[in-house]
Amino acid sequence: MQIEEHKSLKDYNTFNIQATARYFSSIGSIEDLKLALQSNIHPDIFILGGGSNMLLTNNIEALVLHINLKGIKIISEDKNSVVLNVMAGENWHEFVQYCINNDYGGVENLSLIPGNVGTAPIQNIGAYGVELKDVFLDCNTLSIKDQSEKKFTKEECNFGYRNSIFKDQKKGKYIITNVTFRLTKNNHNTITEYGSIKQELEKFNIHSPSIKDISEVIIKIRESKLPNPNEIGNSGSFFKNPTINNIEFEKFYKNFPTAPFYKLSEFEYKIPAGWLIEKAGFKGQRVGDAGVHKNQALVLVNHGNASGKEILELAEKIQTKVKQDFGILIEPEVNIV
Repeated sequence: MQIEEHKSLKDYNTFNIQATARYFSSIGSIEDLKLALQSNIHPDIFILGGGSNMLLTNNIEALVLHINLKGIKIISEDKNSVVLNVMAGENWHEFVQYCINNDYGGVENLSLIPGNVGTAPIQNIGAYGVELKDVFLDCNTLSIKDQSEKKFTKEECNFGYRNSIFKDQKKGKYIITNVTFRLTKNNHNTITEYGSIKQELEKFNIHSPSIKDISEVIIKIRESKLPNPNEIGNSGSFFKNPTINNIEFEKFYKNFPTAPFYKLSEFEYKIPAGWLIEKAGFKGQRVGDAGVHKNQALVLVNHGNASGKEILELAEKIQTKVKQDFGILIEPEVNIV
């Protein structure tokens, strides 16, 4: 195990923000992770995965542990399903492609989501009608306090919309080391009703899509809408889509009858945050090197040398204007550090 000092984190966050870790160690084994936690080199520990769901607004005065645990193995399988255990440092999209290549269904709608497997449960990643919890069985963790190992079941994770126990009650207390998934081997439950999936499939005259077809279409859609972090710094969707109650919705819909929405129940409606931000006039806007993407208003970008604080200031301006114009509070999906 190697510990570095004053390590630049610019290459470890997809916003490409320049920030420094007081101490830094890349973790390749559970043993190294335990040793790092026992090192006492700094009283504070900061866990870093794929760096895709955070905005660094300061240098990190802590021991930063970059979780680089690798490996995928089959735990069990029958003719209908397979149970996979995946280490936390595996890239999420590469894991999805592994599943597609082996005809394991359930994660195809989550194609091209940035980040690593170990951080996916923290915010219950989701897209196009599918969430991580739909295929999640359990995850193994290590206690930061005493290095004891604990398994969390799906129920114990308390998954919600872009939320879990690791984002609330257990935040900063456990490190996810691996995740177990149950996936289908046949009769896949394909979901094509969300977004423009069905329309894109019809363009290619595909009426009974395979999971590979769905993955390829979603990759195409995401690439057309979302900027590549390797080309321009970003963290994907910066804000959550807000949920409002039926009384709030009636008032909103009366004032904005053409607004898109998703009916969750008789009492709850979800409004696309990207639409709210665009209508508030921020799409394509730029303040210095901090900006809103020209094609997708839900994505904030770093045009080169923006600081995390500058991007946060822009986000707060957007929140204020959306609240002022629509009476709706939009909350960040990314973790502000």
